[in-house]
Amino acid sequence: MDLFEAIKKRRSIRKYTDKKVPAEVISKALEYALLAPNSSNGQTWDFYWVKTEEIKRKLIKYCLNQSAARTASDLIVVVASPSAWKRSHIELVRFVEQTTAPKSVILYYQKLFPMMYRWGFLNSTGYFKKVIFLITGFFRPIMRSPGTLREIQEVCIKSAALASENFVLAITAQGYASCMMEGFDEFRIKNLLSLKYSDRVVMVIAVGEEAVRGTWGPRFRIDSIKVIHEV
Repeated sequence: MDLFEAIKKRRSIRKYTDKKVPAEVISKALEYALLAPNSSNGQTWDFYWVKTEEIKRKLIKYCLNQSAARTASDLIVVVASPSAWKRSHIELVRFVEQTTAPKSVILYYQKLFPMMYRWGFLNSTGYFKKVIFLITGFFRPIMRSPGTLREIQEVCIKSAALASENFVLAITAQGYASCMMEGFDEFRIKNLLSLKYSDRVVMVIAVGEEAVRGTWGPRFRIDSIKVIHEV
C-alpha cells in the first residue's frame, strides 16, 4: 500500500489475534523508524524490542494490563535518551568532515551540538545557557531552548515520537496493526530496562494482527476547520 493508504488505515488497535508477527516485519519497521527526522540528527532514541518472556510479562503489568499489551504479539518500548548525543557526536563530526560539508555545519557539530545537549551537574550548564539566551534575546531573535535537562528531554521526546510514527506506519504498510500506548508506569519500566535517570519512556508500542472488534468504533476527528489555520 502507498503512504496515504497506510496513514488512513492505521488505527490504535486494542485487541490482537494469537498470530505471531514475523520477526522480519518488526525488523523492517524498526529500520524505517530510524529514518525519521530528528533534532540535529542526534538520533537520541532507543528502541527496546521485548523478547524475553519474563520481561514481557512484567511490561504488560506495568502497562496496567491493558488489552493492547496483553494480546500483542510484540511490544516495543520507545525511549528518549538525552545523553545519547555522545554516541552520535564522534560519528557525526567525522561524517560532516569527510563529506566536505559547509564550514558552518562542521563548526556546528564540533562546537554547538555538544553544548546544546549538555545540562551539567544540577542543571548548572542549563541555567547558564538560559541566562545567555535571555540576554541575547533582548537584541535579536534567538533559540531560547534547550537549556535545562527538561527542555533537552522535550527535544528528544519529539524526535522519538517522529520515529514512532514511522514505525507504526511501516507496520501498517506490511499488513499488521499497532497501538501506541501512553498508559504505563514509567518509573517501573525504567527500572525494568535499567534506563538512566535522564531517559524518558515515550511510549510502548503493541504490534500484532488485528482481532475481530480490535477497535470499539469508527475513527473520530473534529472538523479540520477548527484546527487548521491560515494566517
